Amino acid sequence: MNSESNRGFFQTVARVGVIRLFVMGFLLVLGLGLLMAFHMEYGQKQIPGTFDAAATLALCGVLAGLYALLVRLFEKRWPRELALKPGAKFAGLGVLIGFGLFCAVYAIITILGVVIWGGFRGFAGTEEMVVMAAIAGVGEELIFRGVLFRVVEDSLGTTISLIVSAVLFGLMHSASPGTFSVNVNTVAIALEAGLMLAAAYAWSRNLWLPIGIHFAWNFTEGGVFGAVVSGEHANGIFIVNFSKSASTLITGGAFGPEASVVTVIVCLALAAVFLIAAWRAGRWRKLTLRVMLDRDAV
Repeated sequence: MNSESNRGFFQTVARVGVIRLFVMGFLLVLGLGLLMAFHMEYGQKQIPGTFDAAATLALCGVLAGLYALLVRLFEKRWPRELALKPGAKFAGLGVLIGFGLFCAVYAIITILGVVIWGGFRGFAGTEEMVVMAAIAGVGEELIFRGVLFRVVEDSLGTTISLIVSAVLFGLMHSASPGTFSVNVNTVAIALEAGLMLAAAYAWSRNLWLPIGIHFAWNFTEGGVFGAVVSGEHANGIFIVNFSKSASTLITGGAFGPEASVVTVIVCLALAAVFLIAAWRAGRWRKLTLRVMLDRDAV
């Protein structure tokens, strides 16, 4: 077999949906793992805080570059879904949405009478929350929306892709610490984040929108309100606690507000808006069964 035949064979194999899904997904998961290891095991212990933050954020950019390279290699195109134009506008919109969503959640929970406001704590934990929110926002969105949702949608259509990506996103968070019920947490994350973020991409066809929402959501939750983020404690700008007698269905219990029924309802409402907008804009791909990459669909 000559080199031209080899090249043709590998180009054909690279277009197979399952192969793209596993190879691209594996390499990005590996990259995200190395990024987190750098920050958690090296940066925090060996580098002054500001330099660690700068280096970690730069590596988030490298991870995005890896995604672009993988798309180029496997799909023979540069990823317009990651382009900075109009990506910058979508990122800004996403940040506003993510911040507004969590403020709305806390406003509702406050009205329900279970929030105890303790005043201003300061900005000591802000830098770390920016870094962690960026890692989650960039890394998880590249993997779950950039690879998983996109590849499954190309193979099976938008409806199946929404379900699959949301369920797997929820399952990924089911092992998070501080859980009071794995089933509740899994369903909550799948509906409020997995579905909503996938819907945001389905409408915008730009990864910067879910990245912006995800980043601002995590930062506002932990960095502003000091809430438990998926079972992980954070030091926010404000001291905010919940009444000990409040129902875990409202507060989310030890897992944090992400497991609250209030959060689920707020995010589902936004997801519905995105899904309706995607349908009306003609960006909903019909149910199909496609093994090979459809170059016209990506």
